[in-house]
Amino acid sequence: MNTKDFVEKDYYKVLGVPKDATEAEIKKAYRKLAREFHPDANKGDASAEERFKEISEANDILGDAKKRKEYDEARALFGNGGFRPGPGGAGGSFNFDLGDLFGGQQPGGAGGGFGGGLGDVFGGLFNRGGAGAGAGTRTQPRRGQDIESEVTLSFTEAVDGATVPLRMSSQSPCKACSGTGDKHGTPRVCPTCVGTGQVSRGSGGGFSLTDPCADCKGRGLIAETPCDVCKGSGRARSSRTMQVRIPAGVSDSQRIRLRGKGAPGERGGPSGDLYVAVHVDTHPVFGRKDDNLTVTVPVTFAEAALGADIKVPTLNGPSVTLKLPPGTPNGRTMRARGKGAVRKDGTRGDLLVTVEVAVPAEAELNDKAREALELYREAMASQDPRSALFESAKGA
Repeated sequence: MNTKDFVEKDYYKVLGVPKDATEAEIKKAYRKLAREFHPDANKGDASAEERFKEISEANDILGDAKKRKEYDEARALFGNGGFRPGPGGAGGSFNFDLGDLFGGQQPGGAGGGFGGGLGDVFGGLFNRGGAGAGAGTRTQPRRGQDIESEVTLSFTEAVDGATVPLRMSSQSPCKACSGTGDKHGTPRVCPTCVGTGQVSRGSGGGFSLTDPCADCKGRGLIAETPCDVCKGSGRARSSRTMQVRIPAGVSDSQRIRLRGKGAPGERGGPSGDLYVAVHVDTHPVFGRKDDNLTVTVPVTFAEAALGADIKVPTLNGPSVTLKLPPGTPNGRTMRARGKGAVRKDGTRGDLLVTVEVAVPAEAELNDKAREALELYREAMASQDPRSALFESAKGA
């Protein structure tokens, strides 16, 4: 996390809690906002995804007692996030470097600026040592890369959940040099950034911002004799197969995040995340609508007109019997409760059964059936199902 952002951001405001909020109040506020702005509940909404990141960042700080204490002390020190101008500057100019302010005395400095006192305040949170730390100990851990993968499931696997093997390729510590980047395993500290992996640059107004060091690519180390395999980067591409559990009820095009299952970190840093894009095959009988399954069931004209008990198939289970009321129209949808897809809470949705009146082809009618239909037509001749249609057309 950028140190300047840490001081300027009001995490209490992000979570909507007062500064004296209890741990339970912070947790409650975070859970409420996380559910509201979770990417799975706001697909394609970039603003919701950004809001979710802010909420998670705020909870990461305020939900940890040690980090929260350091955060409160830092904001109190700088007037609740505002950098106060020092004396002597007529225009409020800032004649200090943020690298000196938060990272301790810079190499070659004779003690100017704030010295190393504030390095201890932020050292625990940002993994940066105070002024007394040696250059070799200031090399920061690096988080592993996130990995993107995809999997195709059958319709049944998506509804019930499945464990599938995923073969993934990612950057991980080079085995040939043990991740050091040096053929002999003895890299040296980068002289440009003094092992921090970052360099300062002026941004106007007396401020200095930090960027990844171009000489060491942000690693803080430089290989004297670059490794033949990773060419001095300390990272090499590797492949591995992982058994991944896909939760029940996953839908087509859903993106699942598995924390810590991505590429390994460097120097003790955490692993990245694994993002799995799910594709679901279609089913010849069943469809899906949210947590409900759908099925279209053909019925005869007699069943629809006179009523009947009809059997309906279910996915991977015994059939159910539904009562078809007399006079059921074509296209009517009935519900078989608890026969749908698995929800997040473990319960199941419903099976939505749509009735489709089957009209027999002419070749399927025998003489007896044809005679019965002719008698029916004669009996219903006085009823014109299109009369209301014409009346409505005239009125319009």
